[in-house]
Amino acid sequence: MALDVTFGVSTWLWTSPFNTKTLELFPKIKKMGFDAVEIPVEDPALVDVKEVKAALADNGLKPIICGAFGPTRDLTHDDPKFHQICFDYLRACFEISAVLGARFVAGPMYSAVGKARLVSDEQRKIEWDRAVNNLYKVCQMAESFGQEIALETLNRFETDLVNTAKDLMKMVADINHPAAKVLLDGFHLSIEEANLEEAVRTVGDKLIHVQVSENHRGIPGTGQTNWESFRRGLEAVGYRGVVSIESFTPNVQELAGAVCIWKPLAPSQDGFAEQGLKFLKEWAGRI
Repeated sequence: MALDVTFGVSTWLWTSPFNTKTLELFPKIKKMGFDAVEIPVEDPALVDVKEVKAALADNGLKPIICGAFGPTRDLTHDDPKFHQICFDYLRACFEISAVLGARFVAGPMYSAVGKARLVSDEQRKIEWDRAVNNLYKVCQMAESFGQEIALETLNRFETDLVNTAKDLMKMVADINHPAAKVLLDGFHLSIEEANLEEAVRTVGDKLIHVQVSENHRGIPGTGQTNWESFRRGLEAVGYRGVVSIESFTPNVQELAGAVCIWKPLAPSQDGFAEQGLKFLKEWAGRI
């Protein structure tokens, strides 16, 4: 039986940061056969919501809003001014998401990406509690915009706070707000989880978005990911959302450095998207 899913791709596969010029990708993304486009909001000031909304409508694409959490957007920081910076940023993301007709903002918003250290149990609890308390406020903010949040696990090299589905469900339980939901990214799962099916089952009906690439960040289907296990998990929880390709271009130096992509992962970024989508449709039983 086919998975009842649709397919998306992140504009990070081609460029960064997202701005008006990025809209030139939309006709190509639609022509390739994608249903949705992930819009990474690195700088809200660069996103002209009227133009983006028109481009989405013109190309029949569904928007998914993803956040970017650098060092200044850190809800676990010792200095509360960094919490406020993150709150202000997320408010702008919710505004964009609401206007564009998306239903959630996704990403590892509990802490700054790259904050991966060996800390004491005491310090870890302090930062965990800060994340939980601040994310409850974020959930209240999201709710005021008719939105949810999709929290994402990251691998151990990118965060020391939430690495597994089990970690993430503990955080969601501690936040204890109906707007707190889950994003799973197969790349991170392939590093941190012993069993992809069980990881998906762990998050259950909290799962509202899925991202994929390969275990090496390359084209889906070209690596060691256990795709059948992943599929069984999605079937078991009745997932009916978007499965979206998220990888990155080596041609934007700042982005490539942030995600440690030192060489091309495919002969071309267009080829990455096309081959990846073909594999995903076959994997999901959609062709």
